[in-house]
Formats: sequence, structure tokens, C-alpha cells
Amino acid sequence: MGVSHISNRSEQQSQGWSRRGILAVLGAVPAVALTGCSGSADASENTTGTSASASTKASAAAPQPVISVTPADGTTKAAFTSPVEVTVTGGTLASVKVTGNDGSTLAGSLDAAGTTWTSTTDPYSGTKYTVTAQAEGAAAQTATFTTKSPGETFVGYFTPEANSTSGVGMPVSINFSHAVSDKAAVQKAITVTAEPAVDVVGHWFSDTRLDFRPQTYWAAGTKITLGLRLKDIEGSDGVYGMQSKDVTFHIGRAQISTVDLSSKEMVVERDGATPATYPVSGGDSDHTTWSGIMVISERFKQTRMESSTVGLGDEYDISDVPHAQRLTTSGTFVHGNYWASTSVFGSQNTSHGCIGLHDAKGASDSSVAGYKFYESSMLGDVVIVKNSGEKTVDPANGLNGWNLSWADWKAGSAL
Repeated sequence: MGVSHISNRSEQQSQGWSRRGILAVLGAVPAVALTGCSGSADASENTTGTSASASTKASAAAPQPVISVTPADGTTKAAFTSPVEVTVTGGTLASVKVTGNDGSTLAGSLDAAGTTWTSTTDPYSGTKYTVTAQAEGAAAQTATFTTKSPGETFVGYFTPEANSTSGVGMPVSINFSHAVSDKAAVQKAITVTAEPAVDVVGHWFSDTRLDFRPQTYWAAGTKITLGLRLKDIEGSDGVYGMQSKDVTFHIGRAQISTVDLSSKEMVVERDGATPATYPVSGGDSDHTTWSGIMVISERFKQTRMESSTVGLGDEYDISDVPHAQRLTTSGTFVHGNYWASTSVFGSQNTSHGCIGLHDAKGASDSSVAGYKFYESSMLGDVVIVKNSGEKTVDPANGLNGWNLSWADWKAGSAL
């Protein structure tokens, strides 16, 4: 007795749903006349009575299998928070198939008695389904229902971008469009896997942000796959996820730059070599630079920097800062500086908290340190700052979760 199983549900869905419906197997099975076997005339005569008796018994038709579907046939606003069920009375199920209007199917299993089939997962919201079921020895029957659409929804915006290549410090960071109260349910619906394999754990920084990272930096060349199965996951009361997709990212070469603001020098290490060392200028005594492990999260060949946006009043407004790479959400950058004397770099910390390298106005001079470092960098590269006179940056201030120990990182998981 074969029963169809149904696999992955597609991300794209539409329409609504319902409850209990019955599919009666139609058409009476014709009675079969039973006859005796004999070569004698007497036997032939005797079968006249026997044949009449058999016909009378066969004329009382046997009970026919009755198939029932939940949600019921024709339901237009069925719930999407319980599985599909198909049952038969007066027989056993031979096959069941549940297909969405996008061509996807729901997997399911049959009970030991062969009378009840239950989908392995719930149906998706806003989707029309067709159920095709057949009892042993009877014709296949169909029913349709449409699940209702959720009222309020949320999505997760992820970093890095799909199919991008990043440095070894890049976490997988997801920011949700709605606060999540059931963190365990949402985290359970998200997977992050790596090739080569490594243990990857999620950490909640807030009700709207979940980051994933391994214990140490990713290995160069790692392939990372993010699986989002948030579709119809209830993140908070009455608010359901909308995504069901897989995306991949890649890790490039390993570049880690260490800035020592005591010696005012930045040493760049790449794949075990040291291709460059640059003189720098960090934050002055009134505007010390955050210390700790930071990750490049944005890059601009030129950008405007205005002191009022970081709570420093009208101290500066520079419209064309060259080769700026963001290290914190609060406004720490490593960037080129064309307005300070060349002698400042390597000898004085004079900035408002950023790390400056000598550069040229216009961002086109390839001979200067700012240009060279920018060209050698990518999103996800690690910049470590030490001896700055400031405390360690908040791990949630940018993509800087590496400042948490592995034990503290795992303590932030909901699973």
C-alpha cells in the first residue's frame, strides 16, 4: 500500500483556508454472481437455487469507504497552524497527495492502521491546496481548501549580502522588522552552516537583532549558507514570518589589521604575511578611540562627516572624507585624512575618535596610505585597536561580537 509523501514547501504562497470535509467514494461495486462447478445434470439443476441465493446476498452492496479531509473541502480561510489530516472509514488509504497552488507539496505519514494520513508540517498561509486521496480498491477523490493570510508579518534583513565575499570577521547578522518575543521559535527556524564545517551559534543582541558566528574567525575560503524558514513562524503574538529561502556567502582571504595607538602604527597581516605597515593618528585625549576587535561594516570612497551626527556639535563638517570604512554604528571609522599635516601620522593622536591615515583630496592618489589600505580591504575585515586609552567597544556597536568570549556568546542563544 503506497502513500504519497510530500516534500519542501515553496517560499511563494497565496490565498486562504478551512476545516472538516468529506469525500465519499462514489459508485457501487457491481455484485458478482457466484456459480457452482459440476458436469452432471443434477448438479446443474441444483445450482439454480444456489445461484439465486448468492445473487440475493450480493445485491446487498458492501459498505463503501468514506474519505474525510481536514480542513474541509471548499474552506476559504483555513487556519495554517495545524497539519492537514485525511482519514478513511470502511477501508484503508492507498495514497494521499497535498499540492499547493505553486506546485509544492506537503509531506505526510500514515498511521499503523492505514486509516489516517497527517502532514508532517503545517500548510503555508495564503495558499490554495488540492488534496487527492484514494482508498484501496476505490477511485481517487479530490478536495480543495485555501489558508488564510496572516494579519501582521515580519521579515529578517541579513548581512552580508547574498553571493558576496567578505573578510574572516564578518558575522551573519539578521535585523528583524518587528520585535521578536518567541526568540527560540525564530532562532530554531534559522540555520547557518559552513563549509568546511564549524560550530556556528546565534546570539541575540536585542529583540530585533540576531547574529551568528563561530568560536574563532572564519577560515579563509569558507562557504556559508543561511537558511531562513521563517514563513508562518509566530515571532510574537499574532505576528508571523514571511521568508523561506536559502542564501550563500563566501569568505575571502584572511586580513587582520592591528592599530597600536601608543606607537601610532597599523600593521596589516594577510594570510600569515605582513604586506604593509602604516603610520596613523587616533583619537585625542578628549575623544579617545574605542579599543577592541572591530569589523569593517561599510565602505565609502568618499563621504561626508559631520560632527553634529555623533553628538559633537559643530566641531567639523567635511564633505569629502576619502577612503572611509566604518567600524562602529556610533561613528568610528578608519579613513583617509588630507587636512592634517603629514607629520601628524605616526606621531600624534589628534582625531575625534577615528583612525586616520595620510591621504589626498579627491581620493585618487594611489601613492598615499589611505588609498592603499582602502584598496586592500573588504567588508568583514578585522581591525583591532589597542592602547587607545578607551574601554572595549560594546559588542552590539557594529558587527563587533568578537569582543565576547565564546561562553558569553553562547549564553545569548535562545536554544
